[in-house]
Amino acid sequence: MTITHDLRVHRSEEDLQREGQLAWRIAEVAADPVEVEAEVVDMIINRVIDNAAVAAASLTRAPVSAARQQALDHAVSVGGAGATIFGTALERRSSPEWAAWANGVAVRELDYHDTFLAADYSHPGDNIPPILAVAQHVGADGRALVRGIATGYEIQIDLVKAICLHKHKIDHVAHLGPSAAAGIGTLLGLDVETIYQAVGQALHTTTATRQSRKGEISTWKAHAPAFAGKMAVEAVDRAMRGETSPSPIYEGEDGFIAWLLDGPDASYAVPLPAPGEAKRGILDSYTKEHSAEYQAQAWIDLARKLHNERPDAADPANIESIVLHTSHHTHYVIGSGANDPQKYDPAASRETLDHSIPYIFAVALQDGGWHHVKSYAPERANRPDTVELWQKVTTAEDDEWTRRYHSDDPNEKAFGGRVVITFTDGTELVDEIAVADAHPLGARPFAREDYVRKFRILAEPVLSPEEIERFLGLAQRLPELTADEVRELSIVAQRGVLTDAPAPKGLF
Repeated sequence: MTITHDLRVHRSEEDLQREGQLAWRIAEVAADPVEVEAEVVDMIINRVIDNAAVAAASLTRAPVSAARQQALDHAVSVGGAGATIFGTALERRSSPEWAAWANGVAVRELDYHDTFLAADYSHPGDNIPPILAVAQHVGADGRALVRGIATGYEIQIDLVKAICLHKHKIDHVAHLGPSAAAGIGTLLGLDVETIYQAVGQALHTTTATRQSRKGEISTWKAHAPAFAGKMAVEAVDRAMRGETSPSPIYEGEDGFIAWLLDGPDASYAVPLPAPGEAKRGILDSYTKEHSAEYQAQAWIDLARKLHNERPDAADPANIESIVLHTSHHTHYVIGSGANDPQKYDPAASRETLDHSIPYIFAVALQDGGWHHVKSYAPERANRPDTVELWQKVTTAEDDEWTRRYHSDDPNEKAFGGRVVITFTDGTELVDEIAVADAHPLGARPFAREDYVRKFRILAEPVLSPEEIERFLGLAQRLPELTADEVRELSIVAQRGVLTDAPAPKGLF
């Protein structure tokens, strides 16, 4: 039975004991030796495959190459065997925090892996790179790795259900640092005290503003969760050495909630598994069929449908306006409500276009689909008829879609909206979609074969057929893997693929 932890700010004179702190409760959940249910194991395997798929597709992109080169410039630390780096030979390893960094950027670069949205936003698959890196470094087996990943997902999803960061312009990776630290604690079988100190340090060092996702979005967008994973590894290392962290990190009168979130009078109800209760959080999350912000997933599917049903809607000469009536988040973060001119700029970066639903809807309406490379290409963004149609697309907040977006009922929760296309002849086309086709409640929910197909499609240009089969064979036996097999749970690029990738030099 889930326990609700009541979270609020405490004055120093109240002397809040550790047992009453959220970080301690998180640590207790992480230290609970409960077994992972078969359904959860199956989904963890799916997400390990999903992460590798999107990492493969990003191997030659500049941010990934830079992060990979940084990791390769660091030797394996003396405390273990090191961890693999996506794309490189299995024997070419780095220390676990730098492997977490490089692999985290590779996973996040294309904005193409799993998501969970509630009071805040998250990509809980970002937990996998740091937990896997530590597992490889210390020689953990597949069963321990599965347990660690289950905790990482559980804690991040529980925090996202309860604590809103974005309305205070705090980046969502502030929930990732604590969850990854907790997952590493589970993996290593650490005691509650050690995990508690690591969670506090991880939160303290991974809090940043959302400017990384505003305006002209930079390449840091992919690095931010990788940095949180790297900090989680370092926080665990520090805690294992007996060092302490700011406390109480969430509840203190000069702490996270009091000054960065809802202030000294704030209160939250954080759902956490009871002692002995299985960690099932991953089952609440969902992956992406399309390489775009999650709130764009359903809109791409609707545009794909309209492309086939009403091809005349793709011609800007026929269109007076297109209005997407949607949730508060979609309107203000990736819609016209953000008031970001860059969201309508054909010269904008890929990261910015990924956060522009007017652009995404226009291209998907014209093309009848979405491609992780071609749909963002400069020549695609600058096509005159696309630019003309794009400028006619706006968003509007709709109270009902906002309510459904925040609903606690999974059967009612929605991430889409209603489109109203007004033609130049005065007629209107109205249609709507609640969830993406790949969502568990969508038209075509993703299952194992879909994850495998996604991996094959994205990996084929950069991995050999033998490497594709080798990785899939390992991943699908995840809980049975030996420590040596866990150390091979990576992807190796075909000869020449990384040779053509940038290899920038820096300080290291």
